[in-house]
Amino acid sequence: MADPKGFLTTPRQDWPRRPVQERVRDWAEVYVPGALLPIIEAQADRCMDCGVPFCHEACPLGNLIPEWNELVSRDDWRAASDRLHATNNFPEFTGRLCPAPCEAGCVLAINQPAVTIKNVEVAIADRAWQDGLAPPKPPDRLSGATVAVVGSGPAGLAAAQQLTRAGHTVAVFERDDRPGGLMRYGIPAFKMEKRHLDRRLAQLRDEGVRFRTSTEVGRDIGAAELRSRYDAVVLAVGATAWRELDVPGRELAGIVQAMEYLPLANRVCEGDIEASPLSAAGKHVVIVGGGDTGADCLGTAVREGAASVTQLDIYGQPGAERDELAEPWPTYPKIYRLSAAHEEAGELRTAPAADADARLFAASTLRFEGDEWGRVRALHLVEVDEARRPREGTSRELPADLVLLALGFSGPERGAGGPVGQLGLALEDRGTLARDARFTTSVPGVFAAGDAARGQSLIVWAIAEGRSAAAAVDHWLTGSTRLPAPIGPYDRPMMA
Repeated sequence: MADPKGFLTTPRQDWPRRPVQERVRDWAEVYVPGALLPIIEAQADRCMDCGVPFCHEACPLGNLIPEWNELVSRDDWRAASDRLHATNNFPEFTGRLCPAPCEAGCVLAINQPAVTIKNVEVAIADRAWQDGLAPPKPPDRLSGATVAVVGSGPAGLAAAQQLTRAGHTVAVFERDDRPGGLMRYGIPAFKMEKRHLDRRLAQLRDEGVRFRTSTEVGRDIGAAELRSRYDAVVLAVGATAWRELDVPGRELAGIVQAMEYLPLANRVCEGDIEASPLSAAGKHVVIVGGGDTGADCLGTAVREGAASVTQLDIYGQPGAERDELAEPWPTYPKIYRLSAAHEEAGELRTAPAADADARLFAASTLRFEGDEWGRVRALHLVEVDEARRPREGTSRELPADLVLLALGFSGPERGAGGPVGQLGLALEDRGTLARDARFTTSVPGVFAAGDAARGQSLIVWAIAEGRSAAAAVDHWLTGSTRLPAPIGPYDRPMMA
């Protein structure tokens, strides 16, 4: 511990965001550039160096948080980068995108604001790139074994990097034209600029990872052929089977899935198209779903110039403080959080009738109403109780020219033409890929990692999955492994 009294004398200070009126006019990250490093050493000093650091347990990667907090407080960025990268392949991703369950598990959070672990993490990662502390690490020698990784999201990339560094020859197959998965086309640029992704992909290429983009397994190459050509296959295809909303009027034009809408906005930012055919510009937008994907749609619609944006959350509005009985420390609490997108919507008053910022809580969609041309024009909703039963006399109507469904995902795509169908892989009851304790599916030599097997989860769990699956593949190929396996396939987050 660099400062034994830091947690007593230094208040929590987060990375400041740019003014709302400035940042909604562009797609750059919402934070003030260069404003984190001047404050981060003092914030790292707030770490208590606990005898039992619960932040380790709250983080599936087992990040060595007290260690790199102390190193940052001592201005030893090289050592801090080494300790951070020892457990996390992509800390610049998690430092920007992870909701930080580690902070919920911070011992200081029992009765004070937690250490800004996420900010310290991203500061180390960015400083590592700035100072050249994250060079490529190609293997000293090749094993002669080959591995195909299907999917280039965080789980697939982590598995590919670990296996490549172990000496195996790895090819990553991605059906989109660029690698990155949801980080490329699902996450808006204002949450993470794509230069961070491109920089890490360049590192992987320099280490020897080969990328096969615009190649869909099952269509451009058969899944059985892929299995026969490679010694092992890792399926990291994500949970892309989106959930539907079965209410009257769903067939109307203008009602689309969030993951039909967000990629187009990202392609505008990439320069692929001039304007999105689903742009929210000038439209009354309603987002059905209260999670992070819904918030991503909210921030995107605001930047596209929507006439109004309202987000519906079927759950009631949470309180500002942790419920110690229902969600005791160190579990991740459901509390009222104000994301950058909600802050923007609240200040700009995109939904004047909303309960808070742009959200209507305890709201359930009843039906959609269309115009004479078959396009959606209104959404009818009702307030519900904790059991999701309608409250009498609470129905209302919202104008809606564009409705975005952000209801989550149920597992990987399971069509007969994809790898799941072509390989005849066994599934769990909830639709995810079945696997054993060594991440192996029902087909020998085929492994499953990430949301495809775990179900929809956090980026930090995806990276942990990729690292653990890589260790399992390495053991299967060679009979032993020195790769770390931070989690098992059946591990779950801490719950009350």
